[in-house]
Amino acid sequence: MTFQDIFKSGFLEGMAEFSLPDILIGMLFTLITGLFIFVIYKKTFTGVMYSTGFAMTLVGLSLVTALVIMAVTSNVVLSLGMVGALSIVRFRTAIKEPMEIVYLFWAIAAGIVIGAGMIPLAVIGSAVIGLVLLVFANKNLYDNAYILILNCSTQESENAALALLKSSVKRYAVKSKTVNAQGIELTAEIRMKDGSTLFVNQMNEIPDVENTTLVSFNGEYMA
Repeated sequence: MTFQDIFKSGFLEGMAEFSLPDILIGMLFTLITGLFIFVIYKKTFTGVMYSTGFAMTLVGLSLVTALVIMAVTSNVVLSLGMVGALSIVRFRTAIKEPMEIVYLFWAIAAGIVIGAGMIPLAVIGSAVIGLVLLVFANKNLYDNAYILILNCSTQESENAALALLKSSVKRYAVKSKTVNAQGIELTAEIRMKDGSTLFVNQMNEIPDVENTTLVSFNGEYMA
């Protein structure tokens, strides 16, 4: 095939043969793969608020991508038009969790691979990705961090609270300390020995300790 053959109308207008069973099988496998991604996302979600809309977007994104790839591979003119049309699309939705990017690319990749006719690759690849995400999501690779906010009115109460904190947690690090006319506010990042939070109750019973607050912290948000 020479360069001039590209401009022949027979080549540009040529359509690949797409039978109805092929289309239905491709869309069916795309739907199954998209639902599989949906389930994995739901089981591995560790954010603040679970978004059903985003999870369903993963299914729809897989289907739409597969449909576009099927159309692109069927006609050269249509593929060039779609490339130009998709190049001007801009998405402004903010990604709240870094892992959401993984699931978005996973859904798009599954749709591309199935749309190109490589169904076994999409099925086996999605199974491996889902297994890896499940294993690492259910395995606690690090201690959960917590933020302790302590309000007290005297230096003695602060020392007593820190002594109790040192004996009750695995380790702690003071992040900030504010002293004013109302008293002392201390913020510390702690790593607990276990899931028990009884030391917070004991700390609040120390004389001149006005308020004690414990919140979970993952480096991006507190809950």
